[in-house]
Amino acid sequence: MAALQPFTCMDTADEAVRATCDDATTCKRFATSKGYWKDPHIQYFARSVGERKAPEINRGYYARVKGVNHLLDAFLRKSDCNCQVINLGAGLDTVFWRLKDENLLPQKIFEVDFPTVVARKIHNIKTKSPLSKHLIETHSTDSLILDTHSLDSDRYCIIGADLREISKLDEQLKRFHLNPDLPTVLLSECVLVYMTPSQSSNLVRWAAETFHTAMFINYEQVNMSDRFGQVMIENLQRRQCSLAGAELCHSLETQKERFVKTGWEHADALDMMTVYSMLPQEDVARMECLEFLDEKELLQQLLQHYSISWASKDKLNLGNSFSSS
Repeated sequence: MAALQPFTCMDTADEAVRATCDDATTCKRFATSKGYWKDPHIQYFARSVGERKAPEINRGYYARVKGVNHLLDAFLRKSDCNCQVINLGAGLDTVFWRLKDENLLPQKIFEVDFPTVVARKIHNIKTKSPLSKHLIETHSTDSLILDTHSLDSDRYCIIGADLREISKLDEQLKRFHLNPDLPTVLLSECVLVYMTPSQSSNLVRWAAETFHTAMFINYEQVNMSDRFGQVMIENLQRRQCSLAGAELCHSLETQKERFVKTGWEHADALDMMTVYSMLPQEDVARMECLEFLDEKELLQQLLQHYSISWASKDKLNLGNSFSSS
């Protein structure tokens, strides 16, 4: 009988990172239950609404969801949905169901996460008919693959993989019919920051080298060298969750540099306070009426310590921008 392998520091860190998936899903579930935005599918991935979340947390998630969706949807519309989406570290995201409901489904959506996270998501899809219904409606061939750690249909694919192992990731994506010639948008939300700078650079470089027309949308921490940022790091460390890539979250400039140095033609970045001010103000006003916010300064600090950065390679001249429209 083979000896059991002891847990390593990396095992502990990976488990802590996987736990952030539940944190994000629970926060989104609570915010949608309060009416911050609509997501009828998140309820099938979070067991309950859970305990009350502070208004500044809810507003932060509102800005995150609206900001990322703005860039993603703009790419889909400019390409007439003749493109593919790769959601890196997708967790229990409901992007596939939202885009299906809004008639913005690309040629195919690929999601990648740890095998244990993927197994949970696939189990929920198999056992919750409102989720599987969308899958069935978008699949017309006989080649549906549905096992513990992978799902592959005509328009939606979920893969269990480690983003730090680029060659294996590339092999799995191509096995499930990733098309390097299609315009491609890659999403990562609080993912790269948990990888070392060399690991995340390898991933970003792989994307730049693989696709001739692409956009990379990255949401994560920024301005982490000031006192507020250090407190954020310390709080995560208490949960055994290390921000291995924090040095690339030093500023908006370091966020942009990671893309420019790895083969992307253009890169830009905004902190979430700026994004918040650029969102459609009528909906922001509606959202702000949902709950009284006492700690306005805390909200501002939180938003100043998260950012959206995006990079592009644009041989088809699709263009990209972030505007208040």
